[in-house]
Amino acid sequence: MSDTPPDRLSNDPRSKFYDAATLERGIGIRFNGAERTNVEEYCVSEGWIRSAVGRALDRRGQPMTIKVKGSVEPYFRDTAG
Repeated sequence: MSDTPPDRLSNDPRSKFYDAATLERGIGIRFNGAERTNVEEYCVSEGWIRSAVGRALDRRGQPMTIKVKGSVEPYFRDTAG
């Protein structure tokens, strides 16, 4: 596995951008210079994150999300030190 995080990654196992091995390694996200912990999905090349909004759930029991555009910087937590 490379030391560069993927361009796009999702927490949802139903998504084609889901990668269990990468998520087990631990991904951190800096969005517009601030550390974000509630990111459900991100895309570096398009410059957006999908983030949970409060504790609300949709009709399938998944968290309600909002797409926010800005600067996305993913990194692996095990090599952040």
